[in-house]
Amino acid sequence: MVPMHSGWFRRWRAPAALAAGALPALAFPAPALWWFAYVALVPWMLLLRSAPTPRRAALEGWLGGAGYILAVHHWLLPSLHVFLLPVAALVGLLWIPWALLVQRLLGGSPPAGRAACALVVVPAGWLLSEVVRSWQGLGGPWGLLGASQWQVLAALRLASVGGVWLVSLLLVAVNCALVLLVAVPSARVPAVAGVAGCALLTGAVWVWSARPAEAGGLRVAVVQPGPVPDGPDSAERRFAAGERLTRPLAGRDVDLVVWGESSVGEDLSARPDLARRLAALSAEVGAPLLVNVDARRADRPGIYKSAVLVGPAGPTGDRYDKMRLVPFGEYVPARTLLGWATSVGRAAGEDRMRGDAPVVMDLPGRPDVRVGPLVCFESAFPDMSRRLTLDGASLLVAQSATSTFQDSWAPDQHASLAALRAAENGRPMVHATLTGVSVVHGPSGERIGSALPTSARAAAVYEVPLARGTTLFVRFGAWPVALAFAVLAAYCAAVGARALRRPAPAPTPPPSRTARG
Repeated sequence: MVPMHSGWFRRWRAPAALAAGALPALAFPAPALWWFAYVALVPWMLLLRSAPTPRRAALEGWLGGAGYILAVHHWLLPSLHVFLLPVAALVGLLWIPWALLVQRLLGGSPPAGRAACALVVVPAGWLLSEVVRSWQGLGGPWGLLGASQWQVLAALRLASVGGVWLVSLLLVAVNCALVLLVAVPSARVPAVAGVAGCALLTGAVWVWSARPAEAGGLRVAVVQPGPVPDGPDSAERRFAAGERLTRPLAGRDVDLVVWGESSVGEDLSARPDLARRLAALSAEVGAPLLVNVDARRADRPGIYKSAVLVGPAGPTGDRYDKMRLVPFGEYVPARTLLGWATSVGRAAGEDRMRGDAPVVMDLPGRPDVRVGPLVCFESAFPDMSRRLTLDGASLLVAQSATSTFQDSWAPDQHASLAALRAAENGRPMVHATLTGVSVVHGPSGERIGSALPTSARAAAVYEVPLARGTTLFVRFGAWPVALAFAVLAAYCAAVGARALRRPAPAPTPPPSRTARG
């Protein structure tokens, strides 16, 4: 066996940290090895606990965090090219505090008390990094560890109580307990107690948490036209493809038709001919259309991405302008400094404009239904769908387009977020895309019908169950985040108080002089 501090092992610690940090990406779609998330952090944590110094642990935490970001977002390489590397290096810094906690609390042979403390503090430290990187300017909450559990019903029930944040906390706690079981035989009792506690909490939530109460249903059609080659007339050809696929829905008793992001390439007030075509299509199908306009607005400066509801008489007046934009994809942060990114990748040549407020739309013909629209990237933000639910939305809709990343993991990753948002809010969610994956999830996060894969050019009708009532996540918000911050504050206070109580070292007496004969 190679000693942990041999020269050979020290040379390989840095690449090992990078690789270990990347491992959890396998739990996300497209591999979707959801079970791997319960052990994926163990190699990284074993490396960190063996770090000889806090400085070394910080370095390996940074490298592992960068590896995590690179692995989860590797599909951005065609757009950002080499620029993805400094982005990963910047965001990877957020894992340094977590790495220091792992080294301090799990290093050596921790006694039972310190091991028990680690089972609480280390997950809280991980959540700190997830919360900070969820800021839109750092890329948003894409690839949160808890999001890997989108197809696990027990995890979705946890999400209804504490959001994706509670799922992340429990996953890290299980990984931490496994590290103790593997590396610290003397801490097996608290480790087993930690795993049992996670299982008990999950079971209690499964048994006692309120389930969404059924409140009727809705027939929703999702129109996915498929890829359209770039060109001067691509917007018109995409619009025509949407028309062609929507017309056969006539007579199918549909309540709402949803098109994907950027399905309309001109502002409807500037192109009344397009507005008339959509109105005629709505009248023919017998249902309103929720389209997405990606265009320069006629009534104000700048390009907006907007969800627009159109009925038989034309646009209803309900319009939502996208509020949270994709860094580099839709705007370049600090463009005066980073504008060069447009020359090495597919960064936005012109910044899109932001909307002012969320909008909940009344559905014509269904007074019992209100629609809460989100655009693309916004479905990753738990607070946005929660706000729409609090404002009265009974159906959440995300309009998306991932055609730039058509053959990557991105479409599956994006579609999986709909399950979490549905479960968190106790509301069904429709994820409609131009090129796949389009999918519908019920109010408990369960899949409704079949997804439309990236190979599909189709319109599909879904029987969407509606629900009433309020989940604990909607009522109390991201309380696991507040709990994690309180745990970290208490730990820091305890460490500080212990340092203050520690007696100062006695002064070193001056060296004695001896006489020599």
